Parts: sequence; structure tokens; C-alpha cells
Amino acid sequence: MSTNLNQVILNIRFKIKPGKKETFRDSLFAMINNFRNEPTFVNAIVSDDLDNPHDLVIYEIWQGTRDSWIKEELPKSYRTEYEGTLTSLIDDRIVSWLEPIGEWGSKLTNVPR
Repeated sequence: MSTNLNQVILNIRFKIKPGKKETFRDSLFAMINNFRNEPTFVNAIVSDDLDNPHDLVIYEIWQGTRDSWIKEELPKSYRTEYEGTLTSLIDDRIVSWLEPIGEWGSKLTNVPR
């Protein structure tokens, strides 16, 4: 893991096409298996939305900033391949870029306690 004290969180909600959830999940998990060994990767949590059965949410924590993530992570070849499959699997994707300011119960972020 990087010694950079900055962290960025991606909270991404996917609106999955009916009947495509398992295929999408397989594609997403394959991508996670590719990026989980990146030096700036900290953690990822994937969740089903109990109230919206066609939605899936991923919460990723990375060392660095939004700009460094876009510059270093987005161009990776496995992401390009993954992005190419999305149009057939999802109707929409909502991305929120977050910066941690407090944390309780774990030590995944670099925020002071």
C-alpha cells in the first residue's frame, strides 16, 4: 500500500438490466480480482440493494486522490475490457467520489480518530 495519506472512495450504484445481474456480478468480480493487487487499492465492498433488486453497489477505497485514480487506474487494460461489456449489462451507473472524514469500527481509512 502506498504511503500517500490521501484516500479517495468510489461509491458506484449500478442499475442492472433485468435478467443480467448474475452476468454483471461475474464481470464485476473478475475486475475486482484484477485490481485487488494494485498497490493503491485498500478495500472493496459489493452489496445488493434490498429495496431495489436490479441495483448493485460497490464501495471502493483507494490510496491517492480522484485525479491520481483517474490517471493511474482508469487506463488499465482490464478496466477497458470491463467497460466494453457494461452497455449490454446495465441501464445506468451513478458514481460518487468521496473523501473520508471519519471512521468507526475499522481502520481502513487514514482519517484521524
